[in-house]
Amino acid sequence: MAGDITCGSLLQKLQLIWDEVGESDEDRDKVLYQLDQECLDVYKRKVDQATDSRDLLIQALDDSKIELARLLSALGEKAIARTVKSARCMQPEKTSGTIKQQLAAIAPTLEKLNKQKNERVREFVNVQSQIDQICGEIAGTTEVGEKVATPQVNEDDLTLERLEEFRSQLQELEKEKSNRLEKVLDYVSMIHNLCTVLGMDFLSTVTEVHPSLDDSIGDNCKSISNDTLSKLDKTVATLNEDKKSRLSKLQELAGQLYDLWDLMDAPMQERSMFDHVTCNRSASVDKVTAPGALALDLIEQAEVEVQRLDQLKYSKMKEIAFKKQTELEDIYAGAHMVIDTAAAHEKILALIEAGNIEPSELIADMESQISKAKEEALSRKEILDKVERWMSACEEESWLEDYNRDDNRYNSSRGAHLNLKRAEKARILVNKIPALVETLVAKTRAWEESRGLSFMYDGVPLLAMLDEYVMLRQEREEDKKRMREQKRYIEQQLNTDHEGPFGSRVSPNRPVSAKKVPGAKSNGSANGTPPNRRLSVSGHQNGRSGGKDGKRDSAKTASPGNVAAAKEDASSHISGTDPVPSTP
Repeated sequence: MAGDITCGSLLQKLQLIWDEVGESDEDRDKVLYQLDQECLDVYKRKVDQATDSRDLLIQALDDSKIELARLLSALGEKAIARTVKSARCMQPEKTSGTIKQQLAAIAPTLEKLNKQKNERVREFVNVQSQIDQICGEIAGTTEVGEKVATPQVNEDDLTLERLEEFRSQLQELEKEKSNRLEKVLDYVSMIHNLCTVLGMDFLSTVTEVHPSLDDSIGDNCKSISNDTLSKLDKTVATLNEDKKSRLSKLQELAGQLYDLWDLMDAPMQERSMFDHVTCNRSASVDKVTAPGALALDLIEQAEVEVQRLDQLKYSKMKEIAFKKQTELEDIYAGAHMVIDTAAAHEKILALIEAGNIEPSELIADMESQISKAKEEALSRKEILDKVERWMSACEEESWLEDYNRDDNRYNSSRGAHLNLKRAEKARILVNKIPALVETLVAKTRAWEESRGLSFMYDGVPLLAMLDEYVMLRQEREEDKKRMREQKRYIEQQLNTDHEGPFGSRVSPNRPVSAKKVPGAKSNGSANGTPPNRRLSVSGHQNGRSGGKDGKRDSAKTASPGNVAAAKEDASSHISGTDPVPSTP
């Protein structure tokens, strides 16, 4: 049996063999010595193997301690790492427990820390992958939803502080992504509204910026890159510029349509066909939101209508021009200004037939004339108002003269009390005539000095009319004074004749009446119309046919013969209480 063999039994068997063979003691000693050396070599090899095994265990223990320290340091347990690191220098024999015991004690901790490390690495990979994903989406190097490469994690720094830093960075990036997505959606909404107003294809416009901006793609899958935002901003700016330019063009066309409609008196039914064009005539850019309000086909439609009306305007040019001329003449007539209407009509007709001027230029020129005429009429308004007051006062004066001639004015006839009240008001108004004339003269002279022109009233200088009126009024006053003296003289003569020897009596009114009444009728004063009022009416009636006839009428009215006739008419008034008649 192998178990019964021992070194002693083998040595005894060897001694027996040597005895039987007859080996010498010297040979035996040599063999025994060899046996001792071979046994020593075996023990030495075993000791060496045991030493190597121990060294390996010590190295494994050291490596485990280093790994433990590294894991603790990487996971953030720095205080424990320092403790373990200080224990690395201790001799194995001085530590508590055998090497294997120490390895067995460290092994569970290492296993636990390795599991914790692997879990921490997965967390880092997850967070860093999301960071890389969002950064790629912002930079435009990664499409939304595209998988990114697994990031390289620094396993020497797996602390919770570092993980929190990555998480904070991820939160900031997610916030920025949310803001960018909101901006993208706002841009898309603006582009949609602008395309609706401009009548453009929204889908092709927005997908030209980036395919992911289609409405069929979810919001979380839309591109948020810098390039996309830049293109969206440029697209919105371009569409806004298009909107401004189109609105400006449409408003210009709407203005032209209104001008042409007004020029040709277009009916409301025809105008209403373009309400969708003219409704934005004065609207601001932000107020235009109706779908298709600035579409190209709508603008083209308005352009076609303007061209049509322009062509129609040429055929109606004569009618339009004469209408403008009539408006100009009405302004001049209302301002009592005389123009040569016949010459103006001939000039317009010649320009239209010759075709040397554009219709728009002709109308613009006439509009300019109308504007200047209105300004001129406005500058004359204050003076003309006072002229009307003066003439109205003169008419009341003429009526009062006729009223005073009526011997039955105090009878209790129907309406007598109304005439009496009118007479009282007329006397008050007549007493204001001198001051009114003085003010009118001052304002007229100031007007003429400021413009270097004579103020013409129906072709007659207004100052000449006023001077004539003042002269006639003075002469009337003198005649009135002489008539009163003559009346007193006649009354004295009648009183003397009444006391004559024959007792005959002469009527005081007959000689004067028989002599003066025909003269009064001859110059028109008896009918209550002042000479200068006739001059004004004559000038107004002849104003549109030229100013020369009006001037001849003025010269005729203000001639010495008429003045003499006025004097003769004044001498026919006998009553000392009658007011002094005057004629403008």
